[in-house]
Amino acid sequence: MHIDVWIESVPPTAVYALVGLIIGLESLGIPLPGEIALVAAALLASHGTVNPVLVGVCATVGAIVGDSIGYAIGRKGGKPLFERLGRRFPKHFGPEHLGSAERSFQKWGMWAVFFGRFVALLRIFAGPLAGALRMPYWKFLVANVLGGVVWAGGTTAAVYYLGVVAEDWLKRFSYVGLILAVCLGAGSFLLMKRRASRMHAREVESAAEPESVTAPAGE
Repeated sequence: MHIDVWIESVPPTAVYALVGLIIGLESLGIPLPGEIALVAAALLASHGTVNPVLVGVCATVGAIVGDSIGYAIGRKGGKPLFERLGRRFPKHFGPEHLGSAERSFQKWGMWAVFFGRFVALLRIFAGPLAGALRMPYWKFLVANVLGGVVWAGGTTAAVYYLGVVAEDWLKRFSYVGLILAVCLGAGSFLLMKRRASRMHAREVESAAEPESVTAPAGE
């Protein structure tokens, strides 16, 4: 059963705890679909099943607490922790994933924690990697809180209002118009995602270019 279907099947009062738990575990460093859980809960809120404010609050708390625990684990375990995880879970913690996350931290510093909240790969790495790299906790906490509030609150609000609008369209317009609107929105999202992937690939290539020069200039 997919996580979104599972969330829709649980009692409304349990949705808040479930969303906070899934997002907290993902932020701690466990690869779980936190974003899917949040979107599913926000859609339920748009139908009046749960309270959108409580969904956003629980998601925010889960994100901040999970990241903080991940930071503590990373600070204690250091880089050897990631090496062990890479051997066990190469799909999520392989050297290429870790290298990409480290380059983001080197480039953006504490803001890698903030922006990492919006990127699936960095969302898993942000807390533990910040701890392993010995980022000062106050910097981590500021970026962690800001990222958690903006990501969780913003996603909940956006999905909630989109769900309300979509339901209103179902009452006022034909299904054909709604399908066209959904297709247009999905196409725009995929286009933006493809452009972001290309930009990330170019950044990785440019970061790897200096490493390819191994011989001194005088040889």
